Amino acid sequence: MKTKSAYVCTACKALSPRWQGQCPKCLAWNTLEPAVHKSGPVRDFPLNRPVDLRELPALLEDRVSSQLSGLDGILGSGFVPGGVILLGGEPGIGKSTLLLQVTASMESSGKGVVYVSGEESLSQIRGRAERLGMLGGRLTVLATNQMDDILACMEDGPALIVVDSVQTMISSSVEGLPGSVSQVRAVATALTERAKQLGVTVILVGHVTKDGQIAGPKLLEHMVDTVLYLEGDKEHLFRILRVVKNRFGPSNEILLFEMREKGMSVIEDPSTFFLQARDTALSGTALVMSMESQRPFVVEVQALVSKTFLAFPRRTALGFDANRLHLLIAVMEKRLQISLGQVDVYAKVGGGLRMKDPGLDLGIVAAILSSFYDRPLPEGAVFWGEVDLNGQIRPVTGHDVRLRQAANLGYAPMVHPKAGAKGKGWSRISDVQKMLFGQAGPG
Repeated sequence: MKTKSAYVCTACKALSPRWQGQCPKCLAWNTLEPAVHKSGPVRDFPLNRPVDLRELPALLEDRVSSQLSGLDGILGSGFVPGGVILLGGEPGIGKSTLLLQVTASMESSGKGVVYVSGEESLSQIRGRAERLGMLGGRLTVLATNQMDDILACMEDGPALIVVDSVQTMISSSVEGLPGSVSQVRAVATALTERAKQLGVTVILVGHVTKDGQIAGPKLLEHMVDTVLYLEGDKEHLFRILRVVKNRFGPSNEILLFEMREKGMSVIEDPSTFFLQARDTALSGTALVMSMESQRPFVVEVQALVSKTFLAFPRRTALGFDANRLHLLIAVMEKRLQISLGQVDVYAKVGGGLRMKDPGLDLGIVAAILSSFYDRPLPEGAVFWGEVDLNGQIRPVTGHDVRLRQAANLGYAPMVHPKAGAKGKGWSRISDVQKMLFGQAGPG
C-alpha cells in the first residue's frame, strides 16, 4: 500500500499537496500541517441493512460508581463501561486534582483505575497525591505521552483510565507535533474505538483556548459521549462542574465543589452558599433566586452608582454580560425617568460567579435603584424576572421551582413576574420601584 504525503489546513481543513506559508483556500498563514493519506485497494466490507429496533435486546447498562455521590448524579448513576468523557477547563482550575480524587476513591473500593499523565512526572504526581492525603491506599499512575502505552494498559481491563491530557499524547501512525489537529484526532479516535471494544471508561482532559472552548478540532466533542466543563474563578474557593453533553444521562446539569486543603469537596446544599458574610444593612445589594440547570440557589447582585468625573460615564459588569447592563440602564432611564447619564454604574455577581440566567435582570435593576437612592432593600427580599425594553417584567423558566425554594428558605417579599393572567407578581419595573422606594415612573 502506498503512502502519500499531504498537508492539511488547521483552520479550514483543506488539503494541499505541498507545504506553503499560506493556505490556498482560506488564505490563513502558517496553518498547514503534515497529514498522511493512504491510497490502495478498498476493503470489501459487508453491507449493513436496517433493522427493527423492537427486535433488538434491551441494553442493560452496568454502571460503575465514581465514589462521589454528586458526580454520579450528574452523570446519570455513574460511569458507563465503554463511555468516553471529555473534561475541559482553564489551567489551574482543579481538573487534575478532581480526577486524582476520583482515581484514588475508586481504587480504594476495589476498582481497577489507571491515571495517565503526559504533563507531570511520577514524582510530581506523588507529591500532589501526598499533599492531598491520597497515599493511604493503592493509586496506579503512568507518566507517558505515547498512545500505545495507554492502549496496552486498556488490555488489562481496568474500570477507568484517565488521560491528562489528550493534547500531550502522540500517535506513532500520524505525523505532527503533540496537540496538532492530526495528532489529537488520531489519539482520540484510537482511544474511543478501543474503549468501546473493551468496555473501559475513558476520561480525556482537554486544554481550553482563550475563549474558554476546548482546544483542538470540534470533532473531539462530537466523538465523545459526555462533555464536562470545570468552571470557576481561581481566586475563589468554589468550582462548578457543568454537563454540556451526555448521551447516557441528563445534560445541562451542574455540580458545585469547594476547593479545600485536601482537594475538592462537594457542596451538598448550594442554596445559600454564596451569601456568606453578607451585610443586609448596606445599599446596592439584592438577592436573586437563580437557576443553573434544574437547581435553584440564591446569589447576591451588587451595584454601585457614584458621581462620575469623566466625559463618558463608566459601565462595568462582572459576572454577566456588560451589554446586558447597558440595556438595563437605558430601560431604567426611559421607563423610570431617572438620570444615570452623570454617574458611573458598577455591577457584579457576588462570589465570582458567571451567570447567564435571564432572571437576573430584575435583581440588577433593584440593586442599581438601591444604590441610586442609597437605601437598602428589605432584608428578606428576593428577586427574579426578565426585563424587556418596555420595562415589563417577563416570566422566566423554572418559576414554580424558584417560588418553592424561596418559600422554603423563608424569603419575603418575593418580587417576581406574574405567572398567568391571575397570578400574583409584578408586571412593570415602575411598580417595583414604587413598592420599594415610593417612587413611580410613567411605566
